[in-house]
Amino acid sequence: MLTPERLSAAGLRTLLGTYRDLLHQHAARLNRLNVYPVPDGDTGTNMSRTLDAAVNALDGVDADDMAATCDAVAHGSLMGARGNSGVILSQILRGIATTMKGQPDGGGAAFASALRAASDGADRAVLKPIEGTILSVARAAADAAHSVAAEPDASLATVVAAAHEAAEAALAATPEQLPVLAEAGVVDAGGAGYLLLLDAARYVVSGVELPAADEPADADNALVGAQFDAVAHRHGGDGELDVSEFRYEVMYLCDLADARIDEFKAAWGAIGDSIVVVGGDGLWNCHIHTNDIGGSIEAVLDLDGRPRQIRVTDLFEEVDEEHAKREAELLDTSPTHINAGRGQAGAGLPPVTTAVVAVCLGDGLVELFGQLGVQGVVTGGQTMNPSTQELLDTVEHVNADQVVILPNNGNIIPVAEQVDALTTKRVAVVPTRTIPQALAALVVYDPEATLDANAAGMVESIDGVRSAEVTQAVRDTSTSVGEVATGDWIGLIDRQGVVAVAADLAATVVDLLERVVDEEVELVTVITGADADAATTALITDWLDDRRADVAVEVQHGGQPLYPYLVGAE
Repeated sequence: MLTPERLSAAGLRTLLGTYRDLLHQHAARLNRLNVYPVPDGDTGTNMSRTLDAAVNALDGVDADDMAATCDAVAHGSLMGARGNSGVILSQILRGIATTMKGQPDGGGAAFASALRAASDGADRAVLKPIEGTILSVARAAADAAHSVAAEPDASLATVVAAAHEAAEAALAATPEQLPVLAEAGVVDAGGAGYLLLLDAARYVVSGVELPAADEPADADNALVGAQFDAVAHRHGGDGELDVSEFRYEVMYLCDLADARIDEFKAAWGAIGDSIVVVGGDGLWNCHIHTNDIGGSIEAVLDLDGRPRQIRVTDLFEEVDEEHAKREAELLDTSPTHINAGRGQAGAGLPPVTTAVVAVCLGDGLVELFGQLGVQGVVTGGQTMNPSTQELLDTVEHVNADQVVILPNNGNIIPVAEQVDALTTKRVAVVPTRTIPQALAALVVYDPEATLDANAAGMVESIDGVRSAEVTQAVRDTSTSVGEVATGDWIGLIDRQGVVAVAADLAATVVDLLERVVDEEVELVTVITGADADAATTALITDWLDDRRADVAVEVQHGGQPLYPYLVGAE
């Protein structure tokens, strides 16, 4: 077990179990805090569920076997990573596990090396790391641990204490490094979640009291109480800013020798930004924003590499937003729905050349997706990001060797992109951020066409879709369009955030329509939620008939909770 000088396999299990419990205790507060007046749910939910997967992977593993314990943690966190926060956390856990496996003595020096590996692994994934994020906090902890570990009288306890103190200070400094955090009056949520890892380590190693779960969740609590995933709103959870001057997003997997990856990153660094390159052992997952599509693909060809599953998206103008969404808690159903005409499942699914797996929440949307040919539906969304394992299970279940995944949420995209490397099937991710985008993509879906043909057509189809939604504010706040009171109805446009506010649902809907349905729009799709009412739905169609009689209008029942209306304009 644990001694003051050594973290054994059993001690590592205890540490991770304590960390999991801390994340669950603090998840609700993390999920409530937000710059927009709707609950986001990203950080607490995704980090806690990622830890669930890592800890659950230890079932059946010898509690005294460090190598087997570390292998299980690394694999479990990879398979269970949810959303941007979870993906980053899985990288940190894998770095710790890989290092501890190679240094089974578990002393202070080993733990310092593990924190360094965790930090370096996260940093390597991003070409241009942004300060003021979890990357900064993890790096500060690793630096302090490494410095103390070099001292002659260093112990495991002193290394952990130094790492915690440095992480706490780095977290408090994140608003000074990232203006969006200062504007919101909060610290970085990813970094706050990382600090809970060191809280758990300090408790297990030295018995220091854990942070109370019932601390107030106001903005004045500068550390754990003010944890908030502003990073996920203003930049990707990998620490890379989403705001870009470049028009195109290019993503692909590539086969490239590890020895040449630095050359590849340098070539990309000259033509774009928002560059993320992760992987190893000759297989890499690559992402860039650029104005040079050809150059971004030629970069790997010039190094004798091979790109595959290339995806190109014409980006809308990026702004400081990533508006918060809210959907619902788990439906009282299995997280996966298998659609096959109606009533068939598993081996009974009809074989197709290319199948589609989609993520959504709402009985009407599940039914609608089935009618449009989707073979597998995974229940989920912003508040309930599905895990890599859930997506993988559904991909394996559909009756096709080629599969398109429609994530329908920006936070689920990086999770979906891990699936291809975990299956013998060919998988492409069409980066749908909204349900209206998914419906547009499914219009051009051909089950008998190839994966590449379907993915290309779907990507092209979603470029011209503007997505909007209406929901109700859960707290008072200020926005660029005015003050918001709890209970007000707010209208949001994808990539713009809050654009309409009113005490009346109908007034908010009309204001939103005026902003979304411009002279170029030819088709408007309205998806009614569980809280939609007939009078407001009639108002929408009447408004469109009166103001834009030339526009085709489709009304679909989605049944999604908390959002009475989703609107797509093409």
